[in-house]
Amino acid sequence: MPESTRSLRFSSFILLVILVGSTLFSIWFYRLATTPVKLPVMPYEFSIEPGDSLRNIAQQLTDANILPNAWSFILLAHMTGYNASLKAGEYALTQNLSPLDLLEYLAQGRTKQHAITFLEGWTFSQFRKALDEHPAIRHESDKLSDAKLLKLIGANEPDTEGIFFPDTYFFTKNSSDLTILKRAYHAMQRHLEIEWLARQKSLPLKNSYEGLILASIIEKETGRDSERTRIAGVFINRLRHSMKLQTDPTVIYGMGDKFDGNLRKIDLQTDHAYNTYTRSGLPPTPIAMPGLASIRAAFNPAATDELYFVARGDGTSHFSSTLEEHNRAVMKYQKKRQ
Repeated sequence: MPESTRSLRFSSFILLVILVGSTLFSIWFYRLATTPVKLPVMPYEFSIEPGDSLRNIAQQLTDANILPNAWSFILLAHMTGYNASLKAGEYALTQNLSPLDLLEYLAQGRTKQHAITFLEGWTFSQFRKALDEHPAIRHESDKLSDAKLLKLIGANEPDTEGIFFPDTYFFTKNSSDLTILKRAYHAMQRHLEIEWLARQKSLPLKNSYEGLILASIIEKETGRDSERTRIAGVFINRLRHSMKLQTDPTVIYGMGDKFDGNLRKIDLQTDHAYNTYTRSGLPPTPIAMPGLASIRAAFNPAATDELYFVARGDGTSHFSSTLEEHNRAVMKYQKKRQ
């Protein structure tokens, strides 16, 4: 057999071996890349620190038995182009993933979400306490004055009270408290803008901020959705008639730490900016964070001639159009509570 023929056959054999080997390797590698690996625990939490190399990430996941080996994950990352796209952050895997799925997961930065909830009716002091005590938040505003804080979040209001929307906010670990404050502030601004545009046109309110003040009073006066618009109607009617609002929650707010749980006659007679028994009109700022239902009630109150209401003691209120009727209701329900 001529030397050239043997050389050609040998080359063909080598090529066939390479082709078969490459095909087998491709099949094996594909199965390795697409076969889900069972998590040791579920959810499985881990962190990628800023600056971690692909090798460090692969080794961390291999040591935790998330990956069968580090080198295949590194090779797969380079083959798919994800090698420079993995995002730092805190992750929580809640299902078994293949190495390929895991690469996509990390490249998309689907980091673990933390949450903080601000409740309707909370004061800014309560809001601030929840923010300061959350362990996953980076605290950058806790030492700031209210004036500096208002400037940094882009607020034009005179005070921090009531201007943040009560809701649950999700964020990644080490998010700045300023970021959450801005989100809550702008959420409130969006709701106010929408509801102000849809308001009744003859309201004795100069702007949406006055509506926010009224909404905060409604929030503290009742937790019943069915009563919000009627209570709003009472306050709107009193404003139209230049009557003092005479609402206990504003007095209590103005007393601050002096309030011991009992509101006395002397408290109602002691003048201060939030005493709506001694001063006409709305107080200077909101007294709490109102929810959307209270905001809507303030901007679209019930059309009634009612000027008074008193708590029945069961979570509902008795509404009256005349002082005589109101006094009878006060005697009836206050006597019942005594």
